[in-house]
Amino acid sequence: MSQAAPMTINDGRLSMATWLTSPNYNKRPINISIDTIVIHNISLPPDEFGACGADGVHYVKALFTNQLDWNAHPYFQTIQGAEVSAHLFIERDGSVTQFVNFEERAWHAGRSSYLGRPDCNDYSIGIELEGSDFVSFSAEQYETLAQVITTIYKAYPKTRRHLTGHSDIAPNRKTDPGDYFEWPKLRELIAKNLNQ
Repeated sequence: MSQAAPMTINDGRLSMATWLTSPNYNKRPINISIDTIVIHNISLPPDEFGACGADGVHYVKALFTNQLDWNAHPYFQTIQGAEVSAHLFIERDGSVTQFVNFEERAWHAGRSSYLGRPDCNDYSIGIELEGSDFVSFSAEQYETLAQVITTIYKAYPKTRRHLTGHSDIAPNRKTDPGDYFEWPKLRELIAKNLNQ
């Protein structure tokens, strides 16, 4: 990501992100504050990065916009009909796509609970990293993710104390962002950004 202009969030949109509208969202419950950030990983097909359909659209972006060709790969048959999304998707090169306004509820967490509170989609921001449980994430992804999180902290201050992984909020169902995700590295980059 370029350091030329700082990231900002205006009316629920991240300034440095490419906007691609997902239909998979709804309103957050009334009187619920955004106070948590959830980190995920995703790759389609599993463990393949940057794969696109015949139309040139990244498979993950196609999934989040309900345009994935279920016949394009055998794995896709196992998730056929899934209606999911995330607020943000960070690719291996650090580029960012936003699918759902932060003020709306993206469908990223599924059955989940954080600190005894169920339904994490209600109060969280979901960030998907292109990756898998079995591969290290790129330096560009960590740099971008740290910038994104720092920007979210400024726009939604309650999130500063609640940064977690999908595996932490759905431990019996999910394993992402996985053992290769370096939480200390991320927290160090976030602290550096906050102190600038």
